Amino acid sequence: MTTKRALCNVKGLSEAKVEKIKEAANKLIEPGFLTAFEYSEKRKMVFHITTGSQEFELNSEQAKPNFLILFVKCSSRPDRLRDIADRFNADHEAVLDNVLYARAYTSEHQMELLDYVAGKFHEEPGIFKLLIIDSIMALFRVDFSGRGELAERQQKLAQMLSRLQKISEEYNVAVFVTNQMTSDPGATMTFQADPKKPIGGHILAHASTTRISLRKGRGELRIAKIYDR
Repeated sequence: MTTKRALCNVKGLSEAKVEKIKEAANKLIEPGFLTAFEYSEKRKMVFHITTGSQEFELNSEQAKPNFLILFVKCSSRPDRLRDIADRFNADHEAVLDNVLYARAYTSEHQMELLDYVAGKFHEEPGIFKLLIIDSIMALFRVDFSGRGELAERQQKLAQMLSRLQKISEEYNVAVFVTNQMTSDPGATMTFQADPKKPIGGHILAHASTTRISLRKGRGELRIAKIYDR
């Protein structure tokens, strides 16, 4: 889905043509309301990420979902996937072969890659189950600096999150994004115990269904705090 203004910017599409496209689409899609019961039945088909490891049959073809990962940092390492494969006694090559990888270099490039992601999901419907973006805010912090560009940054971020939500709903794919932290200068004035806070603001927080905050504990202990919307 997109706006009429965006379609009119496409070369060869006039406002009259866009109206005809809209009328044809309305005939194919029945607009209207659903009862809460009908919507709850529809929600049962949504693919979920479980918080924890579950046993699965490695020999089953249905237990080999494909993943598509968009990395924006240089720290992506296939060795981490091999470690995960070892944990579940899975074949290294089979696991790596089921993961598609792409590297984004700017926030605009990151947005363009989502079009290729949607195209890939359309070519192979039902194959991909998870889309990972690591990280959602890294390139926005580079491309937009200072309070003068904050409004534009947040608008671009909102457009990207809206695009991700549409991809998730259209292709029934779970979307997992990582975020970064920043230090809050005013935290020392209010005597907060932890001066760190996630970036992205309310736009990123409201677009996320579930947020998980991770921090290191003693030794190998890791503490996860879950925020449910």
